[in-house]
Amino acid sequence: MSQPAPGLPFGSQLKEAATDWWRNDAPTWVYVFKMVFAGLLALGVGYGLDLQSPRSALITVFIVMQPQSGMILAKSFYRVVGTLIGSAAIVVFVGLFAQTPELFLLASALWIGLCTVGSAHNRNFRSYGFVLSGYTVALIGLPAALNPAITFDSVMTRVTEIMVGIVCAGLVSALVFPQASATGLVRVIRGRFTAFVDLISATLGGTTDRKQLEATNARFVGDIIGLEALRSSAIFEDPEVRLRSGRLTRMNSEFMALSTRVHALHQLMNRLHANPAPGASLAIDAISPYFREVQPLLTRASGEPVMSAVDAADAALKLDAYKRELPRRVRATRGLLAPALESDNAMLDFDTASELLYRVIEELHAYTLTYASLNQRHHEREQWEHSYASKTSMTTALIAGARAAITLLCLSAFWIASGWPSGDVAALNAAAFCAITSAAPDPAKATRTVAIGVVFAAIAGYFYTFHILPRLDGYWMLATALMPVLMLAVFLTTKPNWAGYGLGICIFFPFLAVPDNFARFNAAGYINEAVALMVSLIVTAVAFMLLLPPTTNWTVRVLEKQLRKQVVDACFGKLAHLALKFESGTRDLMHQITMLTSSRPALRQVALGWMFATLEVGHAIIELRTELNGIRTETPDLLPPSALAALNRLRDTIPALFARPDTTTLAAALAANDQAIVEVQHAIGPHYRERSERHRLQRTLSYLHFIRTALLDEQSPLHTMRAGANQQPGARHAA
Repeated sequence: MSQPAPGLPFGSQLKEAATDWWRNDAPTWVYVFKMVFAGLLALGVGYGLDLQSPRSALITVFIVMQPQSGMILAKSFYRVVGTLIGSAAIVVFVGLFAQTPELFLLASALWIGLCTVGSAHNRNFRSYGFVLSGYTVALIGLPAALNPAITFDSVMTRVTEIMVGIVCAGLVSALVFPQASATGLVRVIRGRFTAFVDLISATLGGTTDRKQLEATNARFVGDIIGLEALRSSAIFEDPEVRLRSGRLTRMNSEFMALSTRVHALHQLMNRLHANPAPGASLAIDAISPYFREVQPLLTRASGEPVMSAVDAADAALKLDAYKRELPRRVRATRGLLAPALESDNAMLDFDTASELLYRVIEELHAYTLTYASLNQRHHEREQWEHSYASKTSMTTALIAGARAAITLLCLSAFWIASGWPSGDVAALNAAAFCAITSAAPDPAKATRTVAIGVVFAAIAGYFYTFHILPRLDGYWMLATALMPVLMLAVFLTTKPNWAGYGLGICIFFPFLAVPDNFARFNAAGYINEAVALMVSLIVTAVAFMLLLPPTTNWTVRVLEKQLRKQVVDACFGKLAHLALKFESGTRDLMHQITMLTSSRPALRQVALGWMFATLEVGHAIIELRTELNGIRTETPDLLPPSALAALNRLRDTIPALFARPDTTTLAAALAANDQAIVEVQHAIGPHYRERSERHRLQRTLSYLHFIRTALLDEQSPLHTMRAGANQQPGARHAA
């Protein structure tokens, strides 16, 4: 909290302090009071409806709680879907295996394992829906299997309790000091557009170094994932967001393509600056004036950068006019530059840089148009059906599923063999937390922090159950007694470093301390259940530490391999929507790696290097394939058979390089790329061609040249695999 300015009257200082508190701390306490109120409301409704276990409604409120009402509605929706699917699975499993508990537990373990795989393979609250499908089987199915006659009643009761919790959480969040997701969404969109305008101005102005650009792009990866999560939540609460959902998805797609293009242009210019050849300097001097013309296009008349959608509409008009004039001007510059250049490589550098610049302007214009269209309720740019495509390693997802299934089977076997009265509680809780915490960056650590919260919940719950509850009379006294602990627990969840402890108290204190409609005071049973909860979390933490832990370097290498495989998909995938799938999949994988390597900067740096190499080469490959597809369709005789054969060899060697990067595959890819460049240059030739044909061949040549420079980049992880990688900078540009 900021300190009041010295010398101010006491009243002014008090007012300033109150304003500061209201701005920074009040939203947290409003959230705490809202969630506790919603939880106690759900508990009271549960008692009023004479539900068997009203505490389930209270726990549901804390499970679905989120700061914004849109997030609560989204999470609640998937919780309902997951619960219904899990309930249907319970009825099937109990009907088939009620007489054979071993088969029932095996079927439940397989189901929970499959649901955990689905949870690890999905994003946002869809992942939570899969968790609930498995968790419901454990939560309701195990008790139901012990008494099959009450299966249907148990399922209906539990679904009712969950629905009461969801309705109360949704109503309180929407009606009591509502915090809309749409407000945060607008703030993120505006902030990201402004930040990107600054990045483009700095990048094209030559004031951004590689490390700063990498850090910015790494932050943009999180922004892309976050915007998609906010959009998918906000559509549940705000009809205005639903009207613009297609444009928001489109903006994310255009932002990914544009950020990749800006990074590629920046990297190419860095390589040119590192090249001591005179031709490189001439190419830089020829193209640089165009870079300096971009920033004024993104600046308002007052000199401030474009921020709002209204400002973006004016910027889009200026970008459109500039885009129309740019090809003619670049051709004129090229004509003046050609006599001064002594090598084809220097002209290739200029052509590639100018082509990338044109694409940057083209995509920046499209991105700005979409941003400007958000100011209108209906717009033609809303027609966008290409959704964000997440990408997850199936290997890591299968490991997470196997871990959850093995943990459930081990605890179930111990339960059956020992006859432990609370063994079912230990088994179902371990299975649930294996699924819930699989997506955490460090699941073992997350489970340990929850376990500490459970210790507090068990101690406080014992005190409440046997020393306070017997002295209470009625719901209102119960609510008053529970409120301090619940407020503490919810408050802890708002602090990142204490959230695990708060979650443990939020879920397990009501589980242990809040009585059912028919209260029972059984000290032995209470201790058994508390010990079962602790054992389940300890076993879960041990499982995460022993069964292929997600935090090992091996997991990061698996994700890196999946990241490189994106280039293989770029070479052989269907061209329809391939660019969007490639962009979003690559960033999604990098986001997962970033989460896993938060405390290992060296691993993260290597992964960032692979991400940029993948984006540069993969994006160029997709554009090269798109160009060749147009040539084959419209002008099939434009390239001779030898050139097509060379391009096909390149298409085979690039995937081999990214699948198994080593000195041999890199040398093969470079040789194939050089041969393709030579063949396309021969196809262009000195003879006359129509402008459209020559431009098409020059674009093809630019893509090939950019791939070559990316493979030779000294900052790329591929550089260590080059023969003679220790040579002096600049040697890589030798013809």
